[in-house]
Amino acid sequence: MLAPTKPPPGWVHYTPREVYGAEVPSAPITVALVNDYDVVLAGVARMLDRYRDRTIIVEIDANEPVEEPVDIVLYDSFAQPESDRDEVAALVANPRSRRVVVYSWNLHPHLVANARRQGVHGYLSKTLSARDLVAALEAVHAGETVVSDPPPRRARSAVGLDWPGRTEGLTDRESEILALITQGMSNAEIAELTFLSPNTVKSYIRTVYRKIGAGSRTQAVLWGVRNGFSPDHHRIDHWRGGP
Repeated sequence: MLAPTKPPPGWVHYTPREVYGAEVPSAPITVALVNDYDVVLAGVARMLDRYRDRTIIVEIDANEPVEEPVDIVLYDSFAQPESDRDEVAALVANPRSRRVVVYSWNLHPHLVANARRQGVHGYLSKTLSARDLVAALEAVHAGETVVSDPPPRRARSAVGLDWPGRTEGLTDRESEILALITQGMSNAEIAELTFLSPNTVKSYIRTVYRKIGAGSRTQAVLWGVRNGFSPDHHRIDHWRGGP
């Protein structure tokens, strides 16, 4: 039996059953990662690699449906439609996805509530450490619905996560804004997708332009295309020898 522990700070559990003293699963949880950016998914996979005795990444998907039965589909929302769009609903409806968890920086109450209505089993913050993320996935696998509280405004992403442009000094949020620009979205579309105000989006864009040396949107898009900000649109099967 796993010794009872307190849940990580900031968690909210929507089912009454306590799982922290539950029996350890007889086999590692199988996880499929879903996002359109390989560098983002590889960062999550590397972060979870230390816990291969508890979670095994069996698929890394870029713009493809989950093809193998998996315990949990972890939907990374970086530069993707948030949980109020059809993409998450399609994952929930996929019979190969036993449970679906959204993994995001954006814990806006509307997004969380809509995700729960669609049948999502967890909504987890990217500020969680690898250990706490694994514990959350185990709780979801055991039957809990696990939702992180919104992190402090300036909280940083967990150690080990990656995103395009990180080595060039872009923050995770700046990188996402540039990825959406590279996809051809307008400021208004970016604001709607990210639940940021138009003025906040403009502020991010000015900072991004300064950091990458762009003087116009066209230059920013060209820089993004050359530096990995275009969606990858392909699948990486069987992360490092998963089943």
